[in-house]
Amino acid sequence: MVACSLLIAVSAPAITLQAPATNQSSKPATVSAVDIAAAKASGKVWVNLDSGVYHQGGRWYGKTKNGKFMTLDEAKKAGYKAAKRD
Repeated sequence: MVACSLLIAVSAPAITLQAPATNQSSKPATVSAVDIAAAKASGKVWVNLDSGVYHQGGRWYGKTKNGKFMTLDEAKKAGYKAAKRD
C-alpha cells in the first residue's frame, strides 16, 4: 500500500485598510469646549482663515470650519480684521 498525503495551502488575499481621503479646508474645526475656554481665558482670538476675520467672543468663537486661535497682535499683524458683530 502507498500512503499519499496531500497538503493544500490556501492563503487569503491581503486586505489593506485606508482611511478615506479628507480635504482639510472643508473639514469642520474640532475644538473642544475646554480648548475654547482656555483660549478665551488667555485672551486669544479665533481667526476664520477663509474670511480673514477674527472673533474675540460670540457665536463664531472657535466654531468656524477653517480657523485657529492666536493672539490679537498676531491676528492684526497677519492682516486679519475684527468681526463687525460677535
